Amino acid sequence: MRVDLFDFDLPEDNIALRPVEPRDSARLLLVKNDGSEFQDSSVRNLGDFLREGDALVFNDTKVIPAQLEGFREREGVKAQISATLHMRVGPDRWKAFLRPAKRIKQGERIDFGHGNNACLLGSLQATVAEKGDAGEALLVFDFSGPDLDQAIAAVGHIPLPPYIASKRAEDERDQADYQTVYAREEGAVAAPTAGLHFTPELLAELKTRGIEEHFVTLHVGAGTFLPVKADDTADHKMHAEIGTVDAATAETLNAVRARGGRIVAVGTTSLRLLESATDVDGTIKAWSGPTDIFITPGYQFRAVDMLMTNFHLPRSTLFMLVSAFSGFERMHAAYDYAIKNRYRFYSYGDASLLWRSAS
Repeated sequence: MRVDLFDFDLPEDNIALRPVEPRDSARLLLVKNDGSEFQDSSVRNLGDFLREGDALVFNDTKVIPAQLEGFREREGVKAQISATLHMRVGPDRWKAFLRPAKRIKQGERIDFGHGNNACLLGSLQATVAEKGDAGEALLVFDFSGPDLDQAIAAVGHIPLPPYIASKRAEDERDQADYQTVYAREEGAVAAPTAGLHFTPELLAELKTRGIEEHFVTLHVGAGTFLPVKADDTADHKMHAEIGTVDAATAETLNAVRARGGRIVAVGTTSLRLLESATDVDGTIKAWSGPTDIFITPGYQFRAVDMLMTNFHLPRSTLFMLVSAFSGFERMHAAYDYAIKNRYRFYSYGDASLLWRSAS
């Protein structure tokens, strides 16, 4: 499909720079699959639209301080380099996006956080082992395993999405705001933002209604922020992200569906991972590894019945995904409604609850 078909005008005033407080007071737009009018609600009322026996599936990845600032030195001249880590590929190596990429050559060294005394490790150095397209590179660090984790935590900072970072700097509030309350598996560069709306109180209330909660892990990469530069969706290449669905979770979710319960993905990351782990017959299996699944209109969903998600960028792979899930025209109409009714967009914005298209 033509990428420009997924474009829409979004006023800057609709872009949220901070989340609402408390988290579950965010607005929730209901987009049902029966052609009914869109309905306004609140995230704290989520349980009203689910049934006993339904299963919420959360992504429990934890955001790490994956934005690194440093410099490379060549013939006595220093140049500043920014690196956004996006996928770990070994104990001592990460794939990263470098800026400005033209200032760095394969084989050169980058010194990150020089002079930082936040930990005994001091500065953090890496070698550019490979350079790829669009500023991507493979960094091999001098530290490995837990020592590398500690060094990154000491010198890195939270990589806020560009549409927030361009408006303000990261601060201490973001360290809590940009993390779900159930995050536990470190490795994400970006938060699974639909999950940011949940509070311990809301999770407890959903349990009392007999709504199950289950966890999968997909380490969200910086590729989620990259624009689609191709003119046609067939020519766009997704960046892979590492995910895991364990055997017990897969078995439980299959049982939910077998007894008539619905699988409700909290966030596009949970949905993409579940669809990656599901066979053509609809059976969810234990799964671990990289996924670069790219969901566009025409995709036949196998696992997920409902999706809770935030509002996404124009021309983005995520807007393409929700258009596949609830219908191309239906989602364009939903976004038009959300913009006119002052819903807040993107990572710190409001949420929508989508029913899978009946067609």
